[in-house]
Amino acid sequence: MLDKIEKDHYYHIFNRGINSTIIFATEDNMTYFLKLVKKHLTDKVDIIAYCLMNNHFHFIVKIIEDNNKATQAFSNLFNAYAKAFNKQQNRTGTLFERPYKRIRIDNESYLKNLILYVHRNPENHNLIKNFQDYRFSSFNAYLKNKESIISKTKDYILSMFEDIDNFKHAHHTYQSGFENLADLNSRH
Repeated sequence: MLDKIEKDHYYHIFNRGINSTIIFATEDNMTYFLKLVKKHLTDKVDIIAYCLMNNHFHFIVKIIEDNNKATQAFSNLFNAYAKAFNKQQNRTGTLFERPYKRIRIDNESYLKNLILYVHRNPENHNLIKNFQDYRFSSFNAYLKNKESIISKTKDYILSMFEDIDNFKHAHHTYQSGFENLADLNSRH
């Protein structure tokens, strides 16, 4: 059963393409998706972390708006992106698995582990040798003094890791001990 989205709670939001199909064919698709995230989500949720992969994505968010408005915002995001992607790729039909997955994050330890897991995802999937070099995760946004979709929560999250040096160290020394995301989520 999926967790119900509730205001003032943290969630891991993730999904993949239907039948594990590609949902981001190009980097431009990923850039466009993040623009839609900013348009549809940033006044309804605080974005803690994200990672976009070619056939799936992960977001860690805190809901800051009424449940129904936040749920509708996710729906609007996914529908807007699917419509544009289908048009660009000359395809029809559902793009994402339904319903999108959401798991409530109920403690700080789980939140910290999930942030590490999400940021290291491209390396874990052998997409890139070093997760730090991946452009479509929020890891580098934490290291730069530049406005981004995680700006509202950046200082709070860095303080959970004590400071930026410990944030980087935790990422470099992270060994999840989990075979996959299901293992991580089942132990929260």
